[in-house]
Amino acid sequence: MGTNGPEPERPSRAEPAAYGTPVIPAASVPPPATREHGELAGDRPLLSRTSTAERVADVLRSRIAEGFFPPGTRLSEGSIAGALGVSRNTLRESFRLLTHERLLEHRLNRGVFVRVPTVEDVLDIYRVRTLVECGVMRRLAGADPPFALDGLAATVAAGHDAARERRWKDLATANIHFHRELVALGHSPRTDEVMRSVLAELRLALHIMDSPRRLHGPYLARNRDILAALRPGDAARAERMLRQYLDDSRSRIVAAYARRLGAGDGQPMGSGMGSTS
Repeated sequence: MGTNGPEPERPSRAEPAAYGTPVIPAASVPPPATREHGELAGDRPLLSRTSTAERVADVLRSRIAEGFFPPGTRLSEGSIAGALGVSRNTLRESFRLLTHERLLEHRLNRGVFVRVPTVEDVLDIYRVRTLVECGVMRRLAGADPPFALDGLAATVAAGHDAARERRWKDLATANIHFHRELVALGHSPRTDEVMRSVLAELRLALHIMDSPRRLHGPYLARNRDILAALRPGDAARAERMLRQYLDDSRSRIVAAYARRLGAGDGQPMGSGMGSTS
C-alpha cells in the first residue's frame, strides 16, 4: 500500500504506568525548591523551639530525679525561666512534655506542680523496671564479657562515699544513678530514655520514705554484689539478684504508702512534702 513518506510525528502521550497507576503530569508536581521554601522553611522556628523545650525538659527531669524538686512543689514560671534563660513559652512547652511523662501536673488556677505518685503508680513503675532492667541482664547473659562497668562501679563508689559521710540525699542519687548505668549496659538509646523518665518518677515516690538512709542503705551492698557478679560476666546471677532486689524494694515502698494512707491525718498523699505553694 504505497505511502508518500513517513507519517508526520504526533505529540507523544504518557504511557500508562504499570498496574494501572495513573501518571501525574510533571507540570503538576511543584519543584523541590518550591516545596522546601514554601513549607519546610516555615517549620524551622518550630523545630528550634521544640529542641530548646526538650533540652529544658531534660534539665528539669534530671533535677526531679536528683530530688531537687520534691513532690507537691509548685514550679514558678518566672523563677525557672529566668534561671535557665529561656522564654516562658519554651518553659510551658517543657512543662507539657513532663506532664505527659507524669512528672508534673497542672492544677486549674493554681499553676504547675511536681506530681505526687499514687500506690498504683509505684506498682506500675516497678513493673516497667523489672521488664527493662532484668531484660538488660538477660541480654548481657548472651554476650561475651568483659562488660563496660566503669560507670556502674563509679556509682557504687559514690554511694559508699555518701553513706560514709552521712550524705543521705546523695546516697539516694547514687542509687538512682546505679540503675541508670545498669540499663545503659544494654546500649539502647530508646531504653535509656524510657528509664530516665521512670527513674525520675520513682524519685518522687521515694519521698514517701521517712529516711533515705533506711531506704537506700540496705541496697548499697546489693549494688556491690550485682557489680561483682557482672565483672566475670555472670549476668544470669546478676539478673536473679536484681529481680529479688526490685521485689523487695517495691514491697517496702508500697508498705510505706499504706502506712501513710492509714495514718488518718485526712491529708492527700504528698501534702507537706516540700510544697512551696
